Amino acid sequence: MGITYDSILQRFVFDFEHDGNEDIVSLTSTGYQVEAFGKCFYYGYEFAEQVDGTVRSAFIKHVKFSGSIQENPDLAMFIKKAVDNLSHKINLYDYNLVVMPESSSKVNEYMLRYIYRFAQPTLRKMELVKNLPLNISFDMDAYEQLYLDDVLENGHPRYSAVQKEAAKQSINEMLDLIHKKDYFTIAKDVKKSRFRPYMMQFLKFASKEDEQLCASIRQQNVLVIDDVATSGSTINEILRTLRILNEDNDITIFSLIGRKDLMADAN
Repeated sequence: MGITYDSILQRFVFDFEHDGNEDIVSLTSTGYQVEAFGKCFYYGYEFAEQVDGTVRSAFIKHVKFSGSIQENPDLAMFIKKAVDNLSHKINLYDYNLVVMPESSSKVNEYMLRYIYRFAQPTLRKMELVKNLPLNISFDMDAYEQLYLDDVLENGHPRYSAVQKEAAKQSINEMLDLIHKKDYFTIAKDVKKSRFRPYMMQFLKFASKEDEQLCASIRQQNVLVIDDVATSGSTINEILRTLRILNEDNDITIFSLIGRKDLMADAN
C-alpha cells in the first residue's frame, strides 16, 4: 500500500513491499530523473497525482520534523532506499563534494551520513546558510531582459515605459522591506513566483574556508542535496552560488521528494 494516511490513528503508514491506487507516495519505484536547472536532477519519491496540497504539506512536515530519524525505522528506511537507488544510478563513489542548504530538518544530515557509506574517504561536505536580509539583492537586468522587455506576437512591447518603471519601483520597495527584516525565507517572503528566479544572495557558505576551497575545486563531481524540492528556489540559489565561483565542476542534484511538474519549470 505504499504510504497511506490512517485517519483513525492519525499517522502515516509505510509499506515498502506493495503499492496501491490510493497511495500518497509509491515506495516500490527506483527513483525519478528529470532535466531541471540545466542539470541532471534526481529525486527519490514523487507524490501521487491525486494527493492534495494539505496532505502533501502534512507528509512533508512529518518527514522533516518527526523527531529522531534513528528512532523512526520507517523514515530511516524511506531515506536509505532513496539513496540506495541514487547510488545505483550515478555511483556515489565517484563524488568528491556534497553541498546542501542549512536546514532545521534532520533529513539532510541523515542523508549525508548514509551517503558517506558509499563515498570515498575524501568526500567533503559544504553547507550553505541563510544570508542576512540586508545582503539580499535582485537581478534587475535579467528581470528586465527576460520579463519586462517581452514583446507580443505583433512585435509590439508587452509593457509600456510607465509600466516598466512602476514594476521596478515595486521591486525596490519589496527589497527595502526585506532589508529591514531580521530573518529572510524566500518561500515565505517572496509571494509572486516570477520574482523568485531573480532573488540573489539569500544563501552563503557557512565559512570563508569552504568558499575558498569550492572556488579552487576544478573538474570534480559535486552532489547537491536537499530534502524536499517544491518551487526549486533553494536549489536554484545553490547552483547560482556555485556558478559564481566556477563552472568547471560536474554537478548532480538530488532531492528526497520532488515534483516533476514543478521541476519542469525550473530549467
